[in-house]
Amino acid sequence: MRKLIVVSTVCCLLTLGSMAKAGDGIEFEITSDFYSKYVWRGQQLNDDYVFQTGVSASYKGLTAAIWGNLDLTEFGNNRGEFTEFDYSLDYSGTIGEEGKVGYSVGLINYHFPSIIGDTTEFYWGFSFDVFLQPYVTVYHDIDVVDGIYVNAGISHSFAEAIKLTESLSADLDLGLSLGWADSKYNKAYWDVDEATFNDLLFTVALPIDLGSGWTVTPSFNYSFIVSDSIRNSANFNGDSDSFYTGISIAKSF
Repeated sequence: MRKLIVVSTVCCLLTLGSMAKAGDGIEFEITSDFYSKYVWRGQQLNDDYVFQTGVSASYKGLTAAIWGNLDLTEFGNNRGEFTEFDYSLDYSGTIGEEGKVGYSVGLINYHFPSIIGDTTEFYWGFSFDVFLQPYVTVYHDIDVVDGIYVNAGISHSFAEAIKLTESLSADLDLGLSLGWADSKYNKAYWDVDEATFNDLLFTVALPIDLGSGWTVTPSFNYSFIVSDSIRNSANFNGDSDSFYTGISIAKSF
């Protein structure tokens, strides 16, 4: 089996707490994202522009989603090709009468048309409706890697922080997350046979609600490999830090 150093992203539709709200009927969301780089869990999978798109359907806490990455340049010799498809199923809800604790469980299957072999992760996590909105999500690869990756973070949102027009404004969302992985995960992805903290990610996003279910969100992201062992490994073939920008267009209905 080929090393998984060049694989994939957790479906952007499945960030803990970002699921569509449960309603009486089926709710859909379509996303179209442009990024200046493709960085996943600290790995620079594409050092140039990519287009990422997804569609999800939600019903009473259950969400099914499909997501894909399209390379827009000659990086990796895949220009104009979808290099990855993620298929996911998630169930999210809250605990207690006040709903201060959220939970999410699900599966993600990663499919890579340009290489042999897929892999699948089972994940579970909790979020807390308190100051800084802390969360933790644990990903168990139950297929090729047979390892564990844990992502924990905090975030804060400032409503209507930037006034664009008399009737239009942008929120300011700040996020900080830290990733940790066990030795099996790091051996498969980095050829590092030890458990370690892997990556740090800081995000600034400016979601703009255009009405009628349309949202446009510019973002600025900084990712950093915190492990000396990973930076010194033979499989590390990128920069230890990455700054990249993006813009997401989403429609829910």
